[in-house]
Amino acid sequence: MQAMTETDVEILEETVVTDIKKLIIYNDDVNTFDWVIDTLVEVCGHTSEQAEQCTIIIHYKGKCSVKEGAFDELTGMRNEICRRGISAEIH
Repeated sequence: MQAMTETDVEILEETVVTDIKKLIIYNDDVNTFDWVIDTLVEVCGHTSEQAEQCTIIIHYKGKCSVKEGAFDELTGMRNEICRRGISAEIH
């Protein structure tokens, strides 16, 4: 058996392509700032500061992407956010 040299070795790189989705929360006239902030902290794992900033963006821009990840990862969060009466979608 012949010894392999560095040029004889083929290097294979595995590329994992993930379809990154965004969890978007929409503004409404029902939920309070505190309720949305608490929800983002509890459901999405935001810090208080992150949650407050997202809530301000939701209020003034009408929506905000609050989390990115795989669809399966975001589905449970979206369901819990909606269960709490806040409008959310995955895009």
